[in-house]
Amino acid sequence: MTEIARLDRFDRDILDILSREGRIAVTDLARRIGLSKSPTQARLKRLEQSGVITGYRAMVDPVRLGRDHVAFVEVKLSDTREAALEAFNAGVRAIAEVEECHMIAGAFDYLLKVRTSDMAAYRRVLGERISALPHVAHSSTFVSMQAVKEPG
Repeated sequence: MTEIARLDRFDRDILDILSREGRIAVTDLARRIGLSKSPTQARLKRLEQSGVITGYRAMVDPVRLGRDHVAFVEVKLSDTREAALEAFNAGVRAIAEVEECHMIAGAFDYLLKVRTSDMAAYRRVLGERISALPHVAHSSTFVSMQAVKEPG
């Protein structure tokens, strides 16, 4: 049985509430899902131990941190053998401005979400860091005009 099949309504309610209010007190969480504190704590512990809940973190506003320029970058590699993919993956993980990196099945190999302060900063990251990654043959940039829906 998969992990998804083992989640009942209470588990799903816990996850829904925690995804929006990660700092909610257990007593408040228990009240909102309709259980007492002890079974709610037991469910939380089980969800954490099973890896469904992977951690808790502060959500920060990138605009208030001066990182409101978002670009999506299609990256095509010159080599897609496993060693080349691993080298690219290791390199892209080291670039702080790359917020997300997804391997894509399609006309290009990777899609990156890059967040910087402005276009000049983005051009530096692209030219000095992304283009210098192992096996990068070509990239195309798409600048975001507005975030309609984002996590947090």
